[in-house]
Amino acid sequence: MADLIAVLAAQTAAFWVAAIVGVTILGLAKGGFAGLGVLGVPVMALGMSPVLAAAILLPILLVQDVFSVRAFGAQRSGPILMRMLPGSCLGIFGGWALANFVSVAAVEAAVGLIALGFGLQRIRAERRGVAARVGPPWQGVAMGAVAGFTSQIAHAGGPPFQMHVLPMKLPRDIFLGTSSLFFAVINWLKVPAYAALGTFTPANMALAAALLPAALLSTWAGTVLVRRVDGPRFYAIMHGLMIMVGGKLAWDGFSGLLA
Repeated sequence: MADLIAVLAAQTAAFWVAAIVGVTILGLAKGGFAGLGVLGVPVMALGMSPVLAAAILLPILLVQDVFSVRAFGAQRSGPILMRMLPGSCLGIFGGWALANFVSVAAVEAAVGLIALGFGLQRIRAERRGVAARVGPPWQGVAMGAVAGFTSQIAHAGGPPFQMHVLPMKLPRDIFLGTSSLFFAVINWLKVPAYAALGTFTPANMALAAALLPAALLSTWAGTVLVRRVDGPRFYAIMHGLMIMVGGKLAWDGFSGLLA
């Protein structure tokens, strides 16, 4: 116990500020503002290494998933999950197998550019009044694989999921329920790979536990706030977040590639 307290006391003020802001953003994402979650690691990396940020976040994500699934999971699209989850398993395995060969910065840059273009395209489509569109089954499998891969490599599975699901214009709560279940499964599938990498150390778990109250409080706040937003406004927010997240990922990715 004394050693764990020493770990907490050894962290700098910059660490705690970045960590609390990062898990708060993540909590709002888990509470319903999907898409914000990919900003968790970049924000936390302002006060610590990205590797440490990712290691601390996964245990927090697993607990937050329990609350988000409980809040929204009853309303979900079974067909979407049935298409996307098998692909996500392949993507997670591919991300683990290729972790030493694929640059995180390259993944961030590619996902960011695609998400940025998709977000802009969706805003133009909404202004033209484009009808809801359901992609073919193979597209769900493919985008599930991409989401699993980018989640394993860079905790950036949100944009690929949204690229497949947002054009369907699902009712708000079904979108949230489907998203919460999809990422809850993905996060548990990532546990063996993270365990094999040795990230679940006592020190990392102690830091995660210290941040858990802020993470759960922000998750609860997200569930309260998102229910006050009607369907059209919710999707407008999602498209705006897609553009913001895409821009941030692209910036981080190209900054890493040029460093």
